[in-house]
Amino acid sequence: MADHLNTAIFGIYPYIALAVLALGSIVRYDREPYTWRSGSSQLLRRRQLVLGSVLFHVGILIVFFGHLVGLLTPIAIFDWVGISHGFKQGLAIAVGGAAGIVCLVGATMLLHRRLADPRIRRTSSFADIAILVLLYVQLLIGLATIPVSLGHMDGHEMVKFMSWAQGIFTFDLQAASHVRDTHPIFKAHLFLGLTILLVFPFTRLVHMLSAPLRYLWRPGYQVVRGRRPPLTPAE
Repeated sequence: MADHLNTAIFGIYPYIALAVLALGSIVRYDREPYTWRSGSSQLLRRRQLVLGSVLFHVGILIVFFGHLVGLLTPIAIFDWVGISHGFKQGLAIAVGGAAGIVCLVGATMLLHRRLADPRIRRTSSFADIAILVLLYVQLLIGLATIPVSLGHMDGHEMVKFMSWAQGIFTFDLQAASHVRDTHPIFKAHLFLGLTILLVFPFTRLVHMLSAPLRYLWRPGYQVVRGRRPPLTPAE
């Protein structure tokens, strides 16, 4: 039963998440182009938004591309250039941990701003809050994997995740077997990451696929006017 569940979550669910990500993004771009935006609330509490947004985006970009390169680069390339698995894992812990903390601080500011300010709360959709909460929980779980990773600095566990990720993209039917015996905290991290990909097309995260180039030719404009002072009798 455990093997079937492992196969369903880490062998089948990734393809469902990736298919919804791709098709859902295409459909949304085609049918609802004016919702393809970040939905900024910059006019409300701008200072907290700017600081929190900068910290969040810097951290998340480092974490994202670190995962992308670390998981999808063929293991043979690391071996060819002489980067040991232990060194790679140590680098991932140091850089990923620092970026994760920066991102978590930014996410805390953004989440507090969105939930604590009544005006921003009223202008926020369920998806706006839900995706921020999902990302926040994912950051916490990701940081929680660091103590576990420190217990096996040989890099062997990291090779399992690399083999799993590369197996998914090469349609290896045995890809799920690589993570069968890994620590539950890593499995939770993988599952929630896949879930974020699944809901991605239905949230404001879609702007990541085109920002900032998408806005160079987007039809239509968002016009924001300041409040006009009351007319005087002479006017």
